[in-house]
Amino acid sequence: MRCILIGLPTWFVVGILINLAPEFAPHLRVSGPVVAGTAVAFCYSGITLGSLGSGVLSQLWGSRRKVVALFIGATTVGVALLLTLRGIPPAAFYALAFFLGLATGYWAVFVTIAAEQFGTNLRATVATTVPNFVRGAVPLITGSFVALKGGRLGYVGSAAMVGAVCFALAAISLAGLQETHGRDLDFVE
Repeated sequence: MRCILIGLPTWFVVGILINLAPEFAPHLRVSGPVVAGTAVAFCYSGITLGSLGSGVLSQLWGSRRKVVALFIGATTVGVALLLTLRGIPPAAFYALAFFLGLATGYWAVFVTIAAEQFGTNLRATVATTVPNFVRGAVPLITGSFVALKGGRLGYVGSAAMVGAVCFALAAISLAGLQETHGRDLDFVE
């Protein structure tokens, strides 16, 4: 479960903030129109670079947990900026989408952590199943946002609430996982 929960921030960002960028823009008083496809392109460009960076950092630092913690922290900062800044131009919104992509680019390291938690007899299953469970959480994340956005919290407050839950679950889960970098992986469950 911990392995699954550390991936939630990625899909919160992509599934809510980036895919719904045109809907968020008026609530954030972005000074011009925001196009979902452009926000997705900037975000995924960042994810590509973030994936490379997170893998390199995990090797340099000798720690996968520290890298995921850094990236989750950076994602938290990016989400906080996106949800609190008002009146920014579309270019700044796209720059934030790129930064959020960069910060959520820990997917490969996250999958590696998950796979390395288990023995050789389960490792391949975990490496394919955990990412699918995280993707499967998107309807729960989206449903929670949709259920809240019509109430007192509004659009931005609902995103902040759902995001806070995703980030809290990820942080608590990461704290409970063992470091796997450099660990002997020749064992079975």
